[in-house]
Parts: sequence; C-alpha cells; structure tokens
Amino acid sequence: MTQAPDPLERFYSVIPAGGIGSRLWPLSRADAPKFLHDLTGSGQTLLRDTWDRLAPLAGDQRIMVVTGRAHRAAVEAQLPELADLNVVLESEPRESTAAIGLAAAILQKREPGVIIGSFAADHVIKGAILFRQTIVEAVAAADAGYIVAIGIRPTEPAIGFGYIKTAAQLDIPGAPNAQSVDSFVEKPDLATAEAYVASGHYLWNAGMFIARADRLLDEIGAAEPELLAGLLELADAWDTPRRGAVVDRVWPKLKKIAIDYTVAEPVAARGQLAVIPGQFDWDDVGDFASIAKIHANGRKRDLAILGEGARVLADSSSGIVVSHTGRMIALIGVEDIVVIDTPDALLVTTSANAQKVKAVVDALKLSGSSDVL
Repeated sequence: MTQAPDPLERFYSVIPAGGIGSRLWPLSRADAPKFLHDLTGSGQTLLRDTWDRLAPLAGDQRIMVVTGRAHRAAVEAQLPELADLNVVLESEPRESTAAIGLAAAILQKREPGVIIGSFAADHVIKGAILFRQTIVEAVAAADAGYIVAIGIRPTEPAIGFGYIKTAAQLDIPGAPNAQSVDSFVEKPDLATAEAYVASGHYLWNAGMFIARADRLLDEIGAAEPELLAGLLELADAWDTPRRGAVVDRVWPKLKKIAIDYTVAEPVAARGQLAVIPGQFDWDDVGDFASIAKIHANGRKRDLAILGEGARVLADSSSGIVVSHTGRMIALIGVEDIVVIDTPDALLVTTSANAQKVKAVVDALKLSGSSDVL
C-alpha cells in the first residue's frame, strides 16, 4: 500500500507585505512601512524574520510576496532568495482579499491543488518549533477541505486584537488540536476582553489563514463574485506579456474588503472554519505599547531604547524611546512614556494612548501634511 503524499509538499507560503502601520507613525511611513524596520532588536527587519520563519516549511522557492510597487526594491534587498516569479506587485492598496486572493489565483493556475498559507510580514513570533507544528496541523486541516485560522491562547485581556470564539473539537487526521470556530469577534473593550479570557473559549486572531487555493477562491466568489472575476482575469494574464495592461485596467477596480469579511466570517457561520491553537509567542506589533512590552520581557519598569546611535539619559523612567536623530533625549520620572524621534517628526505619548496614534495620522492627512506621512 503506497503512502499518501504529505500535504506539506503542496504548501506555498504567501506574505502580504502592505500597509503603512499608521499606529507606528512617525517611525512607519508610506515609503518605509513597519515590516521594513527592526522593531525587536533581532538585527534584521520584521519581513526578514518572517521569511526565515517560513522558509523551513516548504523552501525558499515556495514563498510568494505581495507588496506595493514602491516597495519592490526594498523587499528584494531584504530577501535576495525571493524568486522573481514570486514577486506580486500591487499598483495601489486594495485590502487583504485582493492581495491574498490574487496570490491564490496565480498559484492555483500554476499548480492546481496547491495549499496556501497567508502570513503577515510584520508579526513577531517566538518559538520556531511550535510554529512549525501548528502550521503542519493547519496544512493537514486545509487538505481535508477546511479554511483554517491560527489562534493564540490569550495571556492577558488585550484590547488591540480580534478574538476567535472556539466550538467543538474536530476529528481531522494530522490535526489533533483542530477546533471548529463559532465566530470571529472584533477588538473588544477591556471588560469584554476580560470575560473572553476568563471563559477559556476565545483565542486571539493571529490573522493567518491556510486553505487550498481553490477553496479560498470559491469562498471569495460566493461573497464577492465581481471581485473573483477580476482576480481570475488577472491570474490568467499574469505569466504572459499581457500582465501589465490587464493589471492597469483591472486592479484599480477591485473592491477593497478584508478577507475576514469575505471568507473567515461567512465560513465560520457555516461551521466550515477550523482553528489551530498556536502555543508559540505572538504579537502583531500593532502599536508602540506592544513594542515596549516585547522589549521589557515582563519587567514593567524597564525602558526600551531602539535606534542606532540613540542617545538617551533616563532616571526613574519606563516605556520606549526610538531615536533616529542622534539628538540627546533626557527622561526624568516618567512612566510608560513613548518617545519616537525622527528627523522631521517627534511623537510623545504614553503606552495607554498608543492606539490613538492612528488618529494623528488621519488628522495629518486631513491637514494636507503629506510630507511627514
């Protein structure tokens, strides 16, 4: 009796590298988004960390990166192993359904039956062995026909993450920890988050999805048939000389909508979405408070200092300082402070207010101050 092929042999990683990370302004900008920064002190960017995490799963030649045209040079400089065939450039941002859906359509046309996994370029993950074990289970569940999400067991009632409400245990060969999903929940307030964590039935939504490409495309088509038609037209032309003309005509017309709404939520409502609880440490580095937490290693009174040549003098202070100016920064008796010093913009706030930085970016857009965005 011949053994069934390992579904991991049909696996392809997709890295959507888009978005400016507006809650990390003024460090993260349109021309230098957060995935092109070292925010962990690892000595390399979040994008490079993501690549190094995924390459052992299926190999360098089975990773596709979807990014903006303006970031191509920076992305390729960070990832010299990235095959030119696997660079997908967006002429303008069209949200995650278009980005992940286009990758799925291209790969399905090249390799029918391919299983894809979408992994954001700007997450921080610790525990490579545990991460691999989780993805191996997710691929097995995807091979069985499920759309699969990765959930993280909450360590605190965080309000900066979405949540996944779990339901029954699933019986899927090769995925012993798979559970069905009852629903996706948007970022809650503190009291609600505390109730979620206390119940034991909720996981943080890590924003990773694994599925057979054909299944994913079917779900996009069920929710947004015009969007799917555009993606298939793009994929049909992608590996031909017609690509440029078709992209210029079709891509700007694609609907902007997150994959949570087109795929995850409706599939969960039908009981066809599985979640694998990941045991690894995870953070989406959504704001400066999360960066400070990563660097503090549980010591709340620490001051994290980032930036080559940063000059900081601190007394009885905690929080985070990121300096890219070489200017001397002195802190005296301030707790949970956030100071981000760049040549043309200075941000001073607190960890508790870090989520509000996005409102500053919105105000700058309205005021026409695009020179600092």
